[in-house]
Amino acid sequence: MKRFKIITETVALALERGATVELASEGQITPLAYDTLRERRVLVVRQGEIDVEEMDRVRVGEIRVVAVGADHTGVDLKQSVLGHLRARGLTARDLGTHTSDRIDYPDVAATVAWAVVHGEADAGVVIDGAGLGSAIAANKIRGIRAAMVSDPIVARHAREHVGVNVLTLGSTLVDTDLAAKVLDAWLSATMHEPRYVRRLVKIQRLEGLGSSGSGRAGR
Repeated sequence: MKRFKIITETVALALERGATVELASEGQITPLAYDTLRERRVLVVRQGEIDVEEMDRVRVGEIRVVAVGADHTGVDLKQSVLGHLRARGLTARDLGTHTSDRIDYPDVAATVAWAVVHGEADAGVVIDGAGLGSAIAANKIRGIRAAMVSDPIVARHAREHVGVNVLTLGSTLVDTDLAAKVLDAWLSATMHEPRYVRRLVKIQRLEGLGSSGSGRAGR
C-alpha cells in the first residue's frame, strides 16, 4: 500500500488506475491533483481513518466484464442491454435465458451473482418483470450488493454511494432507451469518497452478523 505526505498532479498521474493509497493524517492533496485522482478512480484514505486493506477489498473497481441474465420476461431487453454494453467496449457475457419458456428469476439472479462473486465478471445485470425479486435473490449471496433501478440518478448513486455490483432491471418498467441511460449512469459513476467506502465496509460486516444475532427476530 503506497503512502504519501503530499499528492501532486504528477504523483496522481503516476498512480495505477483504481488504486487505493494512504495519505498521512496531516498530508495534503494539491488542487490540480483532485481532478486527476477522480478521473483515474484513485481512492485516497487518510491515515487512521479505517483499515485500508479492508476498504480496498469492498471497493467497486472499474467494470470491464459484465454478466447479464434475464428470465423469460426480459429476453428482448437483455439483447438490447448486451448490445449497449458491447457498444461501450465492455465484455458482456450472456448467461441466459434465451427463449420465452418460463424460468424462475431466483435461478437467473443466482447465476449472475455467482459469476460476480467468483470473479468471472466485474459486475452483473439481471432482468425480470419488475427487477425487485432478482435484487432480493441476488442479495442473499455473500458479497453481492444488488439494487433495482429505473432512474439514471439513482443508478449513479447506487454505484457511487453504495457500491452496487449487480443492477436489476424490470422489463415492464423500463424500455430500451431508459435502460441504456440507467446503465450509462451506473457504469460511469465511481466510488472515490472514503466516507462511502467506510460505510460500505460496515455494510459488509453486517453479513457476518446473521448467525450471531440476538434471536429476537420474529418474536
